Amino acid sequence: MNAPTRRIKPAYKLDKSTAHYQKAVKAMPLGVSSNFRFWGEGKTVYVKRGRGARVYDLDDNCYIDYRLGYGPAILGHCHPEVDAAAREGQEVGTVFALGTERELTVAELIRSMVPAAELVRFSNSGTEAVMGALRLARGATGKDHYVTFEGSYHGLFDAAMWTADMANMTDPVKGPEVVSYGKGIPQLVRQLFWQVPYNDANRLEDVLKKHGHEIAAVIIEPILGNCCGIPSRPEFLKAVRELCTRYNVLMIVDEVKTGFRVSKGGAQELYGVKADICTMAKAVANGYPIAAIGGREDIMRNFGRGVAHGGTYTAQAMSLAAAERTLTILRDTTTLADIAAYGKAMQAGMTRILSARGVPHSFAGHPSMGGLFFREKPPENYRDWKTSDYTFYDHLAGKLIERGVMCEPDSREPWFISAAHDRECLDETLAVFEEGVDLTLEELGNQHASKQAPLMAGISS
Repeated sequence: MNAPTRRIKPAYKLDKSTAHYQKAVKAMPLGVSSNFRFWGEGKTVYVKRGRGARVYDLDDNCYIDYRLGYGPAILGHCHPEVDAAAREGQEVGTVFALGTERELTVAELIRSMVPAAELVRFSNSGTEAVMGALRLARGATGKDHYVTFEGSYHGLFDAAMWTADMANMTDPVKGPEVVSYGKGIPQLVRQLFWQVPYNDANRLEDVLKKHGHEIAAVIIEPILGNCCGIPSRPEFLKAVRELCTRYNVLMIVDEVKTGFRVSKGGAQELYGVKADICTMAKAVANGYPIAAIGGREDIMRNFGRGVAHGGTYTAQAMSLAAAERTLTILRDTTTLADIAAYGKAMQAGMTRILSARGVPHSFAGHPSMGGLFFREKPPENYRDWKTSDYTFYDHLAGKLIERGVMCEPDSREPWFISAAHDRECLDETLAVFEEGVDLTLEELGNQHASKQAPLMAGISS
């Protein structure tokens, strides 16, 4: 292998971010407002500003951003049309504990794009939307239990913060124990749900056949947004729809990440399925805080007729105005096709680089939010992914970030693309990626020469 080409670039420093962390940690746990923003002392980045496809930190390091706030900035940071609309919306006021005209405008936009959303209610975040959707399902059915899938992520609330404990699984037939994400989750909640393997309709049917009489809903991400973009097989998602109908269980399709990103009608349009209830959030308003619950009219009418739903900041005027402009752009332009084309071109460039070096790899999900795996075939479920070797990604991600390509260091997150990513971004990304791959091969080859085969098995954490 030829020696890697070294790019001339100033040494990467986080001096100002680290100094800020040392002050912030005295006022805030971990020095941040979300656990996921803490990358470690001396590694945590604080943003000064974002523009288009790039973000700048306190040390003036510039990054091409493939995190996009975990997906919301679908048009790019500080999109001028969206921000102008938000400022105009601000002229209405902030909150009134009363409705405004624009709520109907945005609800009608969502209804026109997502057939399953016969009626719409707004929330502030994806977590709140899924909480409301589950409460609605329970209220509409009179049943308390629900089903989730291994590897799924539905937000930070007690009913959803459970995962398959693959590290301590001793019986593959029985499967892993389901454990809470951390402290503070009541263990009594565990009695209310079943968790089954992704892309396995037979396992789902086993549960519904035995317990469908007490199950209100099956909650599913059509693409695992927090598990490297592993997608549902088309036949699996359609089987989930059929099984829910057969056993009188509501199908909640969680499109917090895929909604208005992978298609104008979300993943439901791509797969040709229609949810009973669906949730949308991240791409709705290009980063302004708003989410939506949509669903069948007969189900949605339960809101206000026995099922509680509300919130002081729900359908705030600025967010509604931003949502109206964002959704109009996504509906009326080629933006989503352009985003997907960029994602495909980036993956093709990565393939050229990796193939030239004999590095097995594959991609999963949708090109607008795709996962990269260092193995010939991507995993099809959480168990397959969790037992992969993600050493290569862990090393590579740090090198990319230091050189100005901001991917998620936790490889569970896909690479998100925005409309602001352009040819200059692509060329720079691939140049950095090539250097990063060479440096990673060089580093791991020296340290783990005898482990090269298992090293290439896969990535994630």
